Amino acid sequence: MAPVNDIEIRHLVALSAVAEEGSFGRAGDVLGFSQSAISQQIAGLEKAVGTPVFDRPGGPRPPSLTPAGRLLLRHASAVLDRLSLASDELEELKAGTSGRLVIGTFQSVSVQLLPTLLGRLREESPRLDVRLFEEEVGDLVERVLADDCDLAFAVGPVTDDRVESLLVRQDPMVVVVPLTWAEDGDDSFPISELNGRPMIGQSSLDSCQRGIDAGLHAAGVDPTYVFRTNDNGAVQAMVRAGIGASVMPLLAVDVDDPGVRVLTPVPNLPMRDVELVWRRGRTRTTAARRFVELAAAG
Repeated sequence: MAPVNDIEIRHLVALSAVAEEGSFGRAGDVLGFSQSAISQQIAGLEKAVGTPVFDRPGGPRPPSLTPAGRLLLRHASAVLDRLSLASDELEELKAGTSGRLVIGTFQSVSVQLLPTLLGRLREESPRLDVRLFEEEVGDLVERVLADDCDLAFAVGPVTDDRVESLLVRQDPMVVVVPLTWAEDGDDSFPISELNGRPMIGQSSLDSCQRGIDAGLHAAGVDPTYVFRTNDNGAVQAMVRAGIGASVMPLLAVDVDDPGVRVLTPVPNLPMRDVELVWRRGRTRTTAARRFVELAAAG
């Protein structure tokens, strides 16, 4: 096994060129080397494998491959073809036009932000293999740290110094109420009116819901939840059915739903920071850097 380990790529290139061109001189012309340089490469190959790879009859007759040379040429062709493919793929990866980009996301971003950003990226790099997975908000930073994805959306502020982050959007909170709870033309809703009234919320362990509850408590509201679900559509459906009201990030709301009113809370509740995060100290691909640029541009 040791002799094969001593074979260098330049040896295989010279072997292939001499076999293709039929002479050491013409092989040198093709590769941009002198005839003596090609001879040295072939001599190095023969030293590495311990046997001649060309018979050299001398005079006008061309060199011919030995049995060992024919065997090595088959493998050399496969190796050089794979290296050529690797070179092409590497150039495409560096250009951001191919390769794989894995992005972690959560429900409201998947519906509202991500499709537009991916559409722009696809226009620029149609051959890029984009993989997406959706998780609970609180799990996505850990997925980045586990190298399960290149980038992930998260609810900020993300303070873990093992990741870097970009603020993509500040998402305002709105109050979603049944049609019977608000008069037409009034686009605001006093937060104090939620006291003692039934509400629909996300899971109490959801980081976004914890932020909403903290804002409500700061405004003097003790929310009474009659139903919880992590499905934004189900939250809005319950409101539409008149079961209760909900405080939701705007990105999570279907504002065109005719069965509910989407109102501005008075006073305003703290907005939700939507951030894009990636692992600190890791080299990002061109595609990942471009996605961050698109997210920053809005």
